[in-house]
Amino acid sequence: MDFDQLITFLEVARQGSFSRAGEKVFRSQSAVSAQIRQLEQEYGDRLLDRSGKTVKLTPAGQVFYEYAQRLKALRDESLVAVADHGQTPRGTLLVGANEATCLYVLPEVFAEYCQRYPDVQISIYRNFSYKIVEKLENGSVDVAILSLPVQSPSLKIQPIFRDKLMLMVSPKNPLAKRKSASIEEVVKHPLLLPKTGHTRRLLDKLFREHNNELKVRMELPSIGMIKSFVAADLGVSLISASFARDEVEAGRVKLIDLEDTDLWRELGLAYRRDRTLSVAAKTFISVLRQLSTYLKKTDAASAV
Repeated sequence: MDFDQLITFLEVARQGSFSRAGEKVFRSQSAVSAQIRQLEQEYGDRLLDRSGKTVKLTPAGQVFYEYAQRLKALRDESLVAVADHGQTPRGTLLVGANEATCLYVLPEVFAEYCQRYPDVQISIYRNFSYKIVEKLENGSVDVAILSLPVQSPSLKIQPIFRDKLMLMVSPKNPLAKRKSASIEEVVKHPLLLPKTGHTRRLLDKLFREHNNELKVRMELPSIGMIKSFVAADLGVSLISASFARDEVEAGRVKLIDLEDTDLWRELGLAYRRDRTLSVAAKTFISVLRQLSTYLKKTDAASAV
């Protein structure tokens, strides 16, 4: 087996087609078929089922697919490690984070990193934390910033940032004159809630005892929409303080403490324990750690 055969096999499995895989690896369909046939002869078992226009993994192929992914990841890792040895950061850095973290927490980090290391290209994988964990575990992402807690023995995780959840109201709302409000007072107002995610899970738990009193006006797919609708006085919401920093400074919304409860959103830096990190990844981790103090100060300032 050579790596060309392995790459071709992975592409056929992903595309479900010999012809489409051939386009990806720049080979004819007959050349792709020949490579797969050679692999099957070497392993003594059929790896792919060809039924009509669809190509699917056999049970043996599913086993081999896992090993093929790991072999490719190790090869890519070795190329990066050797190329980076003793050199300044360069190449592509693959960072995983959810949309809110990219928009409201990481811009300063990326700006500082790009200023220090302009030869590194940053590629961002944006998704929910559990999807990012999968990418980290299979080696598709170098480092990630995740909402904690995260359970994965293969990852090294370091808490870097805590962001307080606060009540967000329009300046027109009666609560805007208050420094704090109780849960009992909050549930008397129409609520604007995120559809999914870490904050939604916290809010579901927070309001569990008040389900009969809740007035959920909207469930919204983005933090940007929640902020705009709160500013328009359509309801109130709970949000990480740093996410509403610009709106607070502009006077479009106001943040208020919750009484008798203390909710936090904690972020952690994560990467594979057993993987040799590129110089680009190591320097990114260093910059992120250096700026974690700045992030905490930003959190405190946005809550004022």
